[in-house]
Amino acid sequence: MADHQRKVNPWHEGLITALAVGGFFIILGAVFGLTPGIPQKTIDFFSDFTAQSYPFSGGTLVLPAPAHPAAHLDFYGAVINFMIGIAVLQVIILALRLWAHSRLGRIAETVGNLTFWAAGAFVANMYLLAGTLSGWFTFWAALIIIIGVSIVVRVIIRFSRGWRGSNQPY
Repeated sequence: MADHQRKVNPWHEGLITALAVGGFFIILGAVFGLTPGIPQKTIDFFSDFTAQSYPFSGGTLVLPAPAHPAAHLDFYGAVINFMIGIAVLQVIILALRLWAHSRLGRIAETVGNLTFWAAGAFVANMYLLAGTLSGWFTFWAALIIIIGVSIVVRVIIRFSRGWRGSNQPY
């Protein structure tokens, strides 16, 4: 190994991964445990799905959507809380990855994940809580855009290695 490369302790990476997995289950359990009636609300949400027409390019496109989007505001709130929880977890993981001098690829992945979950919570709050069919479809369009932004963020961070002149491996 060259002198200019930092040695990463593999134990740190394993512990960070364990924290991420454990944190996911804690957040999932907290959302289910702290949202009254969420198991039934989840069943009600998926039972309400039907084929809805959406105007598309001079015609219509039939897509799955809840028949009564406004009836599921509590479920959407739980989804938003989950997304916020995962975003906070990603902030913690990012801090640990920076502290442990993780590989740039892992840092890029974490920043991309943070971008996805934080932006997803924002658009869910903005569009799903509107309780409209238009809000439902706008949420999914925005989520697709966020996926693209998240990927671009990862690529920019990975390429920043060349901009900084660092020789750290991906």
